[in-house]
Amino acid sequence: MKEILSEDENVKLLWTGGWDSTFQLLRLLIIHRRSVTPFYLTNANRRSADMEILTMKLIRDRLLKEYPYTRELLQPTQYFLVKDISPDSEITEAYQSLRKEKFMGIQYEFLPRFCKEKGITDIQLCIHHDDKAHFVIEQIVSESNRGFQTVFHIDQKFKDMNEYVLFQYFSFPIFNLSKIQMSELADEQGWKKIMGMTWFCHNPTKNMKPCGICNPCLYTIEEGLGWRIPMKSRIISFFYREIIWPLRSLAKTVLSKIGLLK
Repeated sequence: MKEILSEDENVKLLWTGGWDSTFQLLRLLIIHRRSVTPFYLTNANRRSADMEILTMKLIRDRLLKEYPYTRELLQPTQYFLVKDISPDSEITEAYQSLRKEKFMGIQYEFLPRFCKEKGITDIQLCIHHDDKAHFVIEQIVSESNRGFQTVFHIDQKFKDMNEYVLFQYFSFPIFNLSKIQMSELADEQGWKKIMGMTWFCHNPTKNMKPCGICNPCLYTIEEGLGWRIPMKSRIISFFYREIIWPLRSLAKTVLSKIGLLK
């Protein structure tokens, strides 16, 4: 494994091969000409893990071909297993407490545990403007200028909050951008084909197409990029959102009221 460069020379980025983190990877490499070390945490329980790893390889190959100078800038991806991260009661309790009030993906429990264990700070996490996590921390972030880009951090004055416990290790480089804005900027920069290679579905179909009904697929549609999902999956998604999802939510409400769901 190649040695990670110092913070002054190198940007650490959580990269999944998805839309948001790939957009930031391209910005750092092509516009800012910065050295980048991508980090990827493999969750063996997720069907899409192999597809995400393959997608990152294909994007890397395409990127080096179209922008040869990035060969010196794009460092080897650092791979880690989620199951190998040490437990941390403080972080887990903070996550569970926030989950009672707001929706948060499970990654916001294991990513801070990973960073704390490895002594990693200021790693870029691509929470965008319409992201569910954006609503969790939008009131407690502050903006800072890095010279080559503007990023957001959790403000130190909120260090007693659960949000700080979870998000203190990260900087947020696309916090003020929506997926639509990223799409427009990618078009302007000529990155459309590379961005089209990105992956997002957690439960791909047998022929490895987006399913249309997992959370990332639903968010992709909600955020204006439904064209990325095949027509068949979009039709399935429509009926799922209009019929099945409301019934599911109703069932949860009823079961909670009668004490069968806690």
